[in-house]
Amino acid sequence: MDFVLADLLKGASVVEALQEKMTKDIDILKGKGVTPTLAILRVGERDDDISYEKTAINRCAKIGVDTKSVVLPADVTQETLMQNVEALNSDTGVHGVLVFRPLPKHLDEAAVCAALKPEKDVDGITEGSLAGVFAATGKGYPPCTAQACIEILDYFKVDCTGKRAVVIGRSLVVGKPVAIMLMGKHATVTVCHTRTVDVASVARNAEILIVAAGQMESVTKEYFSPGQIVIDVGIHWSDEKNKLVGDVVFDEADPIVSAITPVPGGVGTVTTSVLVSHVVEAAKKQCN
Repeated sequence: MDFVLADLLKGASVVEALQEKMTKDIDILKGKGVTPTLAILRVGERDDDISYEKTAINRCAKIGVDTKSVVLPADVTQETLMQNVEALNSDTGVHGVLVFRPLPKHLDEAAVCAALKPEKDVDGITEGSLAGVFAATGKGYPPCTAQACIEILDYFKVDCTGKRAVVIGRSLVVGKPVAIMLMGKHATVTVCHTRTVDVASVARNAEILIVAAGQMESVTKEYFSPGQIVIDVGIHWSDEKNKLVGDVVFDEADPIVSAITPVPGGVGTVTTSVLVSHVVEAAKKQCN
């Protein structure tokens, strides 16, 4: 399609395109007797985990991906948790595993991440998956939120080649992997973090700005310049505004930049579909 840069880079159209491709792949897999299946491993009853679990189950059901929930009590022992991880590793009917984190403090989260097979690590939490992202080997899968940012840029035909890209945030969930993925698309990338001097001036120089600061509405008008494309990863509940908001003060960015993802309806919308796409891709690889 001919592309005209939109003011709002809405996730719904990206999701639709991802689902169209997944539906074709699922039909082929089911023709071979394989139903892509996601196992969700949850410890305890955190409200945000339960909410995301429901969202993931619903998204899977809509396109024909099966789900299996493994729910353990908050006081589960490390031994029992590891036994469940190993059981999912060994289950040939499970193609992808989503482990909700953070785990309760008495559990060794690093051990869980190390135990999960990279080929089933559809949320990019293992060292094998992260190594695959950094080395571009195709092993494992990128963290879903980081890939959602790239999917949005790809769908809206943003050519990253030679562009100045700035990433605010250096977490393993978003900042670091998305920076590597942008370099893979031939952008020139700067990563800002809590020790960066004058982040606003660095951000203003960006042509593509990805904000994963983790701080509600912390990125204000002095961070922006005309012509920018802004991807806002943050999602927070604002009691003051009685609505969901991002890391970016949207009303201050909107009059300045060329395009921006909304919150809600932007990156978060795409993230769950990326998770499901990883399950489908894992099923294809394991089937082959």
